[in-house]
Amino acid sequence: MAAQRANLMTPRMEYLLERVDSKFTLVTLSAMRAREINDYYNQLGEGLGRIVPPQVTSVSRKPLSIALEEVEANKIQYERIDPDAEGEAEAGEAGEAEALGEEAAAAGSAEEDGGPALA
Repeated sequence: MAAQRANLMTPRMEYLLERVDSKFTLVTLSAMRAREINDYYNQLGEGLGRIVPPQVTSVSRKPLSIALEEVEANKIQYERIDPDAEGEAEAGEAGEAEALGEEAAAAGSAEEDGGPALA
């Protein structure tokens, strides 16, 4: 029996949306993976081997079609980044930078007073 020819109707959108939480996530996820697949095929002759090859056997040669087939086969996982946790981490880093700035200011005033200075 001949292999099923890839077309615009496969994989079905309904099956793809069951794997992700929104259409935006599907587009972003498949585009990122398609770029990785494209990079994999472009670096084959160089022997670098750092990029993950396609995870499904496909009759399609287009990276985006392969990426969508990987999403349908549940071979690609994504992780949601919590913007609140990311904001807290940035605030913590800013607090550390402020503390370092205060220490530098204190060291500068010690130099002006004729106190010990770090070289």
